[in-house]
Amino acid sequence: MTGTHGNTDGSGGIRRLLGDRNAALYLTGVVISGLGTSALWLASGVWVKELTGSDGLAALSLLAMWAPTLAGPLLGALADRVRRKPLLIGTNLLMAALLPALLTVDAPADVWLLFAVLFVYGAAGVVQDAAESALVTAALDPALLGDFNGLRLTLAEGTKLIAPPAGAAAYAAYGGASVALLDAATFVLATGLYAALRVRENPPTPGRRAPVAEGARHLWAHPRLRPLVLAGGTTMLLAGFNGALVYAVVERLGHPPAYAGVLAALQGLGSVVAGLASGPALRHLGERRFVVAGIVLTGVAVALRAVPYDPAAWAGSVAIGAGLTCVLIAALTGVQRDTPDALLGRAAATASTLLFAPNVLGLAAGAVLVEVLPHQPLLVLLGVALLLTPLQLLLRASRTAARSPSDASPA
Repeated sequence: MTGTHGNTDGSGGIRRLLGDRNAALYLTGVVISGLGTSALWLASGVWVKELTGSDGLAALSLLAMWAPTLAGPLLGALADRVRRKPLLIGTNLLMAALLPALLTVDAPADVWLLFAVLFVYGAAGVVQDAAESALVTAALDPALLGDFNGLRLTLAEGTKLIAPPAGAAAYAAYGGASVALLDAATFVLATGLYAALRVRENPPTPGRRAPVAEGARHLWAHPRLRPLVLAGGTTMLLAGFNGALVYAVVERLGHPPAYAGVLAALQGLGSVVAGLASGPALRHLGERRFVVAGIVLTGVAVALRAVPYDPAAWAGSVAIGAGLTCVLIAALTGVQRDTPDALLGRAAATASTLLFAPNVLGLAAGAVLVEVLPHQPLLVLLGVALLLTPLQLLLRASRTAARSPSDASPA
C-alpha cells in the first residue's frame, strides 16, 4: 500500500485512501467481515437462548467471542513472528473451514460446540487485528494512518447498523446454521481480498522473537504511549459504567426498553461522523490533544444524559459515540506510529486489551451500582471523572516540554 508523503486535508486524505488499490481492498474486507461478524454476534445469543431457554448462557455466548481479547499480548505475538499477509489469509481460511461445523448444532447438548467455535472466532479476530495494524503501517503513508483508522472504524460501525437486523431475519427464516454459512462465505471473500494485496514483506527478524511481554514493556516505557493508552483505558472503563445505565435513562424518559436501540443508533452515528473527521483532526491536533478533546466531549455528554429530556439524551448519545471514537482512533494511531515494526503486533494487541477489557469491567460494575443507587447522580459523577481523566496526559506533556522543548509537539 504505497503512497506519497505530504500534507493532506480532510476530504483529500479519504480520496487518497479510496484511490489506493491496497487501501480499497482492506476497507472492502472490513465491510464484508463486519457484516458477517455482526450477524453472527446477534444470532449466536438468540440461538443459545432458543436451544437452552437460559438468559445466562445466551450472554455467555457473547462473552466467548470477547474473552480472547484478554490474551491479546500472547495472540498478538503471532503477528510479530510470521509474515502478516499470510497470517491474515490463514486465519480467514481457518474460520471459513470451522464455521460449517455449526451445522450440527440443533440441540441443547450441542451448545458446547457453538461456544468453542465462538471462542476460536474471537481469538482469530485478535490475531487478525494485530496483523492488520502491523501490516498497514509498513504499507501506508504515515500521514494517512489517522484517515485509515477513522474510515475503518466508520465502516465497521456502519455494518453494525445493517448486519444485526439482516442476521436476525436470516436466523428467523432459516435458523442459526444459515447465519454461520453466511459468515463463512464472508471469510472466503475476505481471503480473496487479502490475497490480492500488493505488499512486500521482509522475513521476520530476530527481534520479532523477543518475549511476548516486550510489547507491553514498550507501551509502559514510552513517554507518549503510556499516558495515551492509560487515559484511553480509563475512559473506556467509565464508558462501561455509563453503558450499564442506559436502560435506567430510557425508563426515566418514559420509554419502553426497546428505545435503547434508538440511543445506540445515535451513538453509532456519532462514531461515523468522528471517524470521517479523524484524519484531518489528528493532523491538526496530534494524538494527545485529540484524545483530550474526545474525553472532554464524552464527559460532558455522559453528564448530559442525567437531564430527563429526549433531545438531551439524543445529543448525549451522538456526542458519546464521537468522543469515544476520537479516543480509540488516537490511541491506536499513536501505537502504530511510535512502535518499531518488530514489536507492533504485540504492542497493538496489548493496547487493544488495555482499551477494551476495562469497558467490560465497567459494564459489570455499573450493572451492580444501578441496582442500588439512582442513575442521575451516577451519570454526573461519571461525567466529572471523565473530565478529570485527561489530567495525566496534560501533566505528562508539561513534564516532557520542561525536559525537552523539542518534544513539546501535540503528537
